[in-house]
Amino acid sequence: MRPSNRPTVLCRSLIHISRNGARDVAGLRLPCCDDATLSNSTAKKPAPRRQDFLPAGAQRISAQNMEVIRVNGKYFIIVCFLALLLSPAVARSQIVANTGTDGLEVHNAPAPNAELSSQQAPAPAVSADQAGRVILPRSLFGTSARARSSVTRRGVPPFALAQSSGPTARPVDPAADAAAPKGIDVAPASRVEVEKELEAMKARIAELEKELGATTAELPPSPAAAAPQTVPNIPEALQAPAAAGGVDNFTPFAYADFTWLNGYPRTKDLVLDTKFFTPEIRFDTHFMEDFNQPRDHTMGGATESFRSGEFQIEQLSFGGDFHWQNVRGRVLTMYGLFAATTPRNDASAGVGQWDVRTSYRYLAEAYGGYHFDVNHGLNVDAGIFVSYIGLFSYYNFDNWTYQPSFVSSNTPWFFNGLRIQWFPTNKLKIEPWLINGWQSYNRFNGHHGFGGQILYRPKEWLSLVFNNYGRGTDTLGNPDRKRLHTDDSIEVRYYNKPENSGISKMAFSVTGDLGCEYGGGVTCHGGAGGPKQAFLGWMAYDRTWFGKDKYAITVGGGMMNNPGRYLTLLPPINGADAVSGSPYFTANPGDKAHMWDSTVTFHWMPKQYVTWWLEGGYRHSDVPYWSGRGGITPPGGNTGAPSQFVCGAGGSAGTSDLATALVNCGGNVFFPDLRKSQTVLSAGVMVKF
Repeated sequence: MRPSNRPTVLCRSLIHISRNGARDVAGLRLPCCDDATLSNSTAKKPAPRRQDFLPAGAQRISAQNMEVIRVNGKYFIIVCFLALLLSPAVARSQIVANTGTDGLEVHNAPAPNAELSSQQAPAPAVSADQAGRVILPRSLFGTSARARSSVTRRGVPPFALAQSSGPTARPVDPAADAAAPKGIDVAPASRVEVEKELEAMKARIAELEKELGATTAELPPSPAAAAPQTVPNIPEALQAPAAAGGVDNFTPFAYADFTWLNGYPRTKDLVLDTKFFTPEIRFDTHFMEDFNQPRDHTMGGATESFRSGEFQIEQLSFGGDFHWQNVRGRVLTMYGLFAATTPRNDASAGVGQWDVRTSYRYLAEAYGGYHFDVNHGLNVDAGIFVSYIGLFSYYNFDNWTYQPSFVSSNTPWFFNGLRIQWFPTNKLKIEPWLINGWQSYNRFNGHHGFGGQILYRPKEWLSLVFNNYGRGTDTLGNPDRKRLHTDDSIEVRYYNKPENSGISKMAFSVTGDLGCEYGGGVTCHGGAGGPKQAFLGWMAYDRTWFGKDKYAITVGGGMMNNPGRYLTLLPPINGADAVSGSPYFTANPGDKAHMWDSTVTFHWMPKQYVTWWLEGGYRHSDVPYWSGRGGITPPGGNTGAPSQFVCGAGGSAGTSDLATALVNCGGNVFFPDLRKSQTVLSAGVMVKF
């Protein structure tokens, strides 16, 4: 009967090629073979070592009869592959006992079913002829079963290939093994046949190698191993600052949202921020139409309105804040109309040499400083920094309206000097200034200007700011005239429902200014000391947001009374500026300047970084001030010195005295077309990152 759990033994044949051309066959058993089927003992043995792969007899083969050469690795693999293909012919191997008349004995352990009688065993798969030559089965090499070699045994016989389909062989006779002849020899008659068979095997191996290469070429390439992702080594200075969790009750004014304020940027999120640098970029483009239709397209009397009937870039700025290990700095460039219109209002450039207006015209802010960890912060900065006298910001994006009233437009946009910002609490700032003068790059006379700001925001809905200035001698060519000024504002948000589709927010601002000059032939109140030289003004605005703060309408205006005109902006008649002055619009003690204005502004803010706007404004003056249809440019363009009259026929009158100019021009003197009122419709887009 066939055993139910018979072990399977797979043996392989390895052909060693000697250098002298002899070919010997030695049986090799694999480590996967069960040692229990190959020994006379059923005891479990340890795992075989490399030298155990050969039978003991083969290990002792004389070097005179055989020289073993190491087999090439690829041939060995292919031979193994062939053996696996041919395994059905040798599977379920049995160790064959004595074959009687054939004279071949195989010494091995009996199989588990060794109790079967020899009469049940079929003919052995491997036999030998009377000369002792081994006869191999046809299925191993695919050729005749004639003898391949003659094997005589010395001590321990070599392995024999057993047929896989037969029952277990009977036990080996030890006596027959002891009488076996010693040594190994190859029959000369069979040498030629073995060589032919080997050549056939080589050809078959080459064919299989070719087929294997073709199959490998058809396989899809294995995906390249994903490159290991390395974490970039970003310097600490370029890393984003740690996100603040919850409400920040330490950083000044960070405890609440103040983006609703007039003069304060409404951007809540930074597009880019690092521990070292926070960038800032601004764009401001507009189109304005002055209903007076000046033929030279020139508008005057404002710090935001300059050209009529044209698209203009008012501001292009880029820069940002630097901050590292308590060292701080800020730079913001200034290109566009602001680069020309702001410096021309500074008369200090007329003191001494060096063209500072050219040097600074492209800088809106430029300062460096240091932060001290005192209370909630103490900053000491030196350079050019913005002034918030007049509440409105220097940058139109931050404001509720595009064209502010006189109280803001006619007061400083910047200072050049030293400032100290002290934050005793997170709701209070005290900021003293020591500066060159009132919106001046240089110092006018012998004194620096001194002033300061107190900013207090006790609640999210309330902001109070108090600006004061004094001691400065800010009149060009008059070192004895001193200036005082106070500017105070309140802002209140009285309604706040930011998620409402209707009205979502409402707020108002009120600003009042009071100032004067004294000494050098003028007084604050008039009288024996000289004419009154003063400034009195106010402005008020109410703003309503709706559609979840995406739209807003602002209504407001203001007035000013400035006898002596020391804060009244000079129209650019014939190219005049604050240094040159103009005979067509003087700023002598006692000259009157009483003006008022009103505006209605619509903002559409689809994103926090952009504002589309439309504005209508009306302005009025008690004296001719605004450009009329005839314009303010002489017929031949700017002619002669701006401080002198121009002849109607062309050429300079050579004097600032009107009577003399009439004589010099033959009674034909050019006069600009100035009006007492101005109506402007304007629109534009502003962007801030």
